[in-house]
Amino acid sequence: MKADPGIEKDPEMNTHILTGVIAALGLMANLAGVGEVRAQDAHEAAEHAHHHADFTSDRLHVRVDGEAGPGVRDIILIPGLSSSPEVWQGTVDHLGAGWRVHRIHIQGFAGAPVKGNAEGPVAAPVAEEIARYIAENDLDRPAVVGHSMGGTIGLMLAARHPEAVGRLMVVDMVPFMGAMFAQPGTNPTVEAVTPMADMIHAQMLNSPEEAYRAQAAATVATMVRDEAAEPMILADTAASDRTVSSNAYRELIVTDLRPELANITVPTEVVYVAFDFPGMTPEITDGMYRASFATLPGVELTRIDEAAHFVFIDQPEAFNRTLDTFLAE
Repeated sequence: MKADPGIEKDPEMNTHILTGVIAALGLMANLAGVGEVRAQDAHEAAEHAHHHADFTSDRLHVRVDGEAGPGVRDIILIPGLSSSPEVWQGTVDHLGAGWRVHRIHIQGFAGAPVKGNAEGPVAAPVAEEIARYIAENDLDRPAVVGHSMGGTIGLMLAARHPEAVGRLMVVDMVPFMGAMFAQPGTNPTVEAVTPMADMIHAQMLNSPEEAYRAQAAATVATMVRDEAAEPMILADTAASDRTVSSNAYRELIVTDLRPELANITVPTEVVYVAFDFPGMTPEITDGMYRASFATLPGVELTRIDEAAHFVFIDQPEAFNRTLDTFLAE
């Protein structure tokens, strides 16, 4: 993925852009141990409104809102790194009757026991488990909406199991995050960014607790503009396993899904926000997304302004309009 050539002439600007892109994607922010608040305290008010699917997996469990019935459609919502299903509550409330909502909760994130995610990759195995969940529960090509890391999982699912998905929405994520870490003017490859991924992984695992907390809390503030939502996001982060989050973040850096995009045959829309920091413009952001998804035929790219990474929380009306149109097509 290449940015505007004019940017590459200014190394200092490139540094600001790289830092801002990482923060905007919201992945570094979702670190464990941000504070003493407990995720279950922030979420317990909604606990009575759902049940868990009868599905055995050591990678995830599924929270289900609504019941099957005539005319009821299925939709799967996948949260991002270290996030809980609760981040989608506004979207679930908006969807209302006519939808049975399956919210993924990844083991090791937001208070869920680590189980099978204790070692190695997280996103790819979770994508396989969602495919199995769809098959075992006889879901008829459900719509899939994934935010951040959830968007990566959605892309994996649609590319590797195209028969399982009816349509896909990716929220604020690119198919190769590692391109953000490549040297300007170079062709980014997994091999080129792996040393950087290893270094970041080691830093995340070994950083002193107080520094880890401070960095996470500072970055969370850049991820969402809705101040009322910050405690929930911080609670998810505090209750997430540090090793699982670190391993998943490394996996995202070294996962290049661009060669697989052509395998996606279902309607796909990418919703994103403009990177908000010096040196970037909405037009540059648009160009980065166009280049990133250039090999996905028919993809729709939609930018929503006045929002940070959690766009569906910051701009729920704009996001819901986009989602409604997408689901109705």
